[in-house]
Amino acid sequence: MLDVDLVQRLKVGALFLIQSYKIVTGTMLALFVPQSCGKEICTIQENYKNEDPYHKLSLYINFASMSLFFISYIFELRRENWAIEYLDIDNDKPDNALKEIIQSEPVLDKKMDRLNKIYMYILIATGFVYFVNISVMWKILYTRYHSMSTISCFISFVLLVIIKLYNSLSISYQSVRNDKMLSAYMTEFVSFNVLDVDYLANKEKKKEENFNSLEDITNP
Repeated sequence: MLDVDLVQRLKVGALFLIQSYKIVTGTMLALFVPQSCGKEICTIQENYKNEDPYHKLSLYINFASMSLFFISYIFELRRENWAIEYLDIDNDKPDNALKEIIQSEPVLDKKMDRLNKIYMYILIATGFVYFVNISVMWKILYTRYHSMSTISCFISFVLLVIIKLYNSLSISYQSVRNDKMLSAYMTEFVSFNVLDVDYLANKEKKKEENFNSLEDITNP
């Protein structure tokens, strides 16, 4: 039988790969949005090699936006991995059960708060740059408009990213405000609400080892 933590990590990894595709197409808009090259639609290579100064500036902003999203993703994965390692999901307990339980583990409590706050700050910065990214695209949409596919693709790409960004910001805000560890990947954004069984078992094992070592010293 597969370990529960391993199953959770595999699920998170698969979702990350899917969402990475959305982020690339939704941030590198100057490359992937259909644009006019005469009567034809420009290829991705033609969009990339476009020497127009404004188009190049747009590409740089696209790249900066994409880079920030992947930085936020890396931190999101780090946060999720920490939660999988030290926390668990118990459907028999309320989502806010962790708030009281984790008080008995001050080190974990402090680490959770720190992860949640950094996660939220990174997402706020990412959202701001993405807003700039969308703004600079309006001139390209106007000057290099080819057909309705230009507008429809732009809206589709942007909506996919905005939905992801909104969900992540909502998760980070609720986690910070309510002292929780909401998952960014599990179905329905479940909340880690108890301490991980493996973590507790390892802790108990270390206690026993320390106790046995103390007994060996006091009773040679």
